[in-house]
Amino acid sequence: MLYFEDFTPGRRFDYAPVQMQAADMIAFAGEFDPQPMHLDEEAGRKSILGGLAASGWHTSAIGMRMMIDAFLGHSSSQGSPGIDFMDWRKPVLTGDVLSGFSLVLESRPSKSKPGLGIVKFRNEICNQSNEAVAVSECSIMFRRREGRRP
Repeated sequence: MLYFEDFTPGRRFDYAPVQMQAADMIAFAGEFDPQPMHLDEEAGRKSILGGLAASGWHTSAIGMRMMIDAFLGHSSSQGSPGIDFMDWRKPVLTGDVLSGFSLVLESRPSKSKPGLGIVKFRNEICNQSNEAVAVSECSIMFRRREGRRP
C-alpha cells in the first residue's frame, strides 16, 4: 500500500502498454463522444486526424486506467481536487500502442486535513513511436501513514 510519504518528488510510475482497438474506440465514442471521426474509419480518413481516431476523452479514460494499474489501485488515494490541465497532442489511431508514466512533481501535507497529503503529478501518454499523445497535470490526495501529522 502506497501512502503520501511514498510519493517523493521525482518518483516515476510507468504504465503497462495498451493497444487501441477499433471496436473499443467506436463503442466509447458511440456512448460519450459520437463525432464522425470517432465512429467511422472513412470519416476519420477524411478528417484532419487521418483515420479512425479515439476520442480525447477515451484516451484520458485509458490513462486513468493506466494510473490505477500502475499505482493508484494499491494506494491510499482519497481522490483528486481537480486537473490543472489536459492536452491532447496527437491523434490516437486504431492499432496504436499507448504507454506512459506519472511523475511526482511535488508533495505537501494538507493544511486543512492533517491526515492527508497532496501530491502533484505530470502524466504522459505516449504512442508506440514515443510521441506524447496526451499530457496532463493533476493533484491527488493520499492518506498519511496512520493518519499522523508531520
